[in-house]
Amino acid sequence: MSQQEGEEQSDRKKYEFQKVIEDLQAHEGSGTQLVTIYVPEDRRISDVVAHITQEHSEASNIKSKQTRTAVQDALSSLKARLKYYKDPPENGMVLFSGAIDSGGGQTDMKTEVLESPPQPVESFRYHCDSEFLTEPLEHMLADQGLYGLVVLDRREANVGWLRGKRVEPVKSASSLVPGKQRKGGQSAQRFARLRLEAIDNFYQEVAEMANELFVPERHELDGVLVGGPSPTKDEFLDGDYLHHELQDSVLGKFDVAYTDESGLYDLVDAADEVLADAEIMEDKDLMERFFKQLHDGNKATYGFEPTRQNLVMGSVETLLISEDLRQDVAVFDCGNTEEYETFDARKATPSHECEDGSTAELEEREDVIEFLMAIADQRGTETKFISTDFEKGEQLLNAFGGIAGLLRYETGV
Repeated sequence: MSQQEGEEQSDRKKYEFQKVIEDLQAHEGSGTQLVTIYVPEDRRISDVVAHITQEHSEASNIKSKQTRTAVQDALSSLKARLKYYKDPPENGMVLFSGAIDSGGGQTDMKTEVLESPPQPVESFRYHCDSEFLTEPLEHMLADQGLYGLVVLDRREANVGWLRGKRVEPVKSASSLVPGKQRKGGQSAQRFARLRLEAIDNFYQEVAEMANELFVPERHELDGVLVGGPSPTKDEFLDGDYLHHELQDSVLGKFDVAYTDESGLYDLVDAADEVLADAEIMEDKDLMERFFKQLHDGNKATYGFEPTRQNLVMGSVETLLISEDLRQDVAVFDCGNTEEYETFDARKATPSHECEDGSTAELEEREDVIEFLMAIADQRGTETKFISTDFEKGEQLLNAFGGIAGLLRYETGV
């Protein structure tokens, strides 16, 4: 699988997970009857089933008959789902089940199993409340990006990772650089030379630590951050001690007071704006290309129907979808043709009148993003989800309907 295909699958999975989370968040139980279970990859399914069996037994002590029945039904539903698993999938799984309000005093049993979240489930967790526990999963979806961290002064250094939002200290070193006051018997010139040699040796040691840690992951690395007091961090970077590929990946240098493990956390805080920009840099570049083609060229399309037509023709190079788009598309049978209408995914399917004035028959209703991505897959078109955390990304959603495309060639559609 190519890197591009891997990124597309990751984006698609993130979107699918986000949709499920939003749906789960929209529901409440009438009591503490909505069950959530986080299962790490190394947890045996038999242990999970045993835990559910125990919780089912203990639920018999719940005083409210309605809540007791709802909890036991939810646990039975999850237990039935787990029969289909020999082991948890990669990165684990998250299970949700419970009786949700369906209106008119009625309830429906809702059960969802989300496999292989973007980040590993770190520990087993059982939760029963009036709401599903989605916060850990939301953090996983936000935990994108891999950055190398280096903090140093002339006394010590630490290197580590920023994986999503998690700082992971990995290696540290202490220097043998003497203080600024020389010992008796040494000339000032000789002392200065020895001190410079010690500083150089320490910088080489820090670079070696960073190179050993970061170079093997350089193709997945989103950037390197360097922190420390001036002039230390400047000397380190200006001296080209790092591997040349890492040197080219440095996103910035930042003033950090501490250079122990806590300094890695301070570095991430200091680089907050740079990290935010780096995460959406590709999105910004794509939207700049879109607006350039829109104003100065003819290789851009937007809106559902023009983009759909261009996709079918195979003329779309990159499909641009707003990550906040939540719409469905209805496909209507209008005799010899199909007609389409998009609408808010939370609303009922609207009626549709065909262009010839006849009443349309509904053929299918589908998530508009999945509908367009299916065509894109067939035509070899790349799909990119665009953040709304910057001005042009917001414009894609609000001014262009959340759907656009960069074209391979002019089409006139």
